[in-house]
Amino acid sequence: MVEIRTAERSELEHAVDCIVAAFITDPIARFAWPRPGDHLRHMPAATRAFAAASFEHEAACISTDFCGAAIWLPPGVDPDNEAIERVLRATAEPKHLDDLLATFEKLAEWHPEEPHWFLPLIGVEPHAQGRGLGAALMRHAVERCDRDGLIGYLESSNPRNITLYERHGFARMGEVQVGDGPVVTPMLRQPR
Repeated sequence: MVEIRTAERSELEHAVDCIVAAFITDPIARFAWPRPGDHLRHMPAATRAFAAASFEHEAACISTDFCGAAIWLPPGVDPDNEAIERVLRATAEPKHLDDLLATFEKLAEWHPEEPHWFLPLIGVEPHAQGRGLGAALMRHAVERCDRDGLIGYLESSNPRNITLYERHGFARMGEVQVGDGPVVTPMLRQPR
């Protein structure tokens, strides 16, 4: 049986590999990098920019088989937006860049102001999907939200994942879509 645990700092690259594989069909990732080779080449840098603070604060979760990972940011800790924007400006599909950056700007308007846990990335690599790893990753993290009495927040870039998030108490707040970009759904979860 695969277990979920807090990732160690030395496991950052395992988590990055897992997220890159999991996001191979993700609408926003593939909008940024439509060609498979570009996704595989550039998504790791974007993932590291999101994940660095999570690992610094011991907030990332990983499955013991390294097939699933969840990059959480604790209250008061934000992703390195400047690093993320640098990666996107240097690597994203040029004709999609303005819509992509505007999508992130619009999503910032939905981000809660009160203390919360933020889930920027969660994924299970394709060959391990359908075995309950995503649900296990979510359970591990929302237990922490409940223990701390804090809300959870995420932005679903893949409509297929919304029901998973809803089963774990997240509710849709609205939708963000800019230009030709895909729909992204901000979601909020109250502590239980």
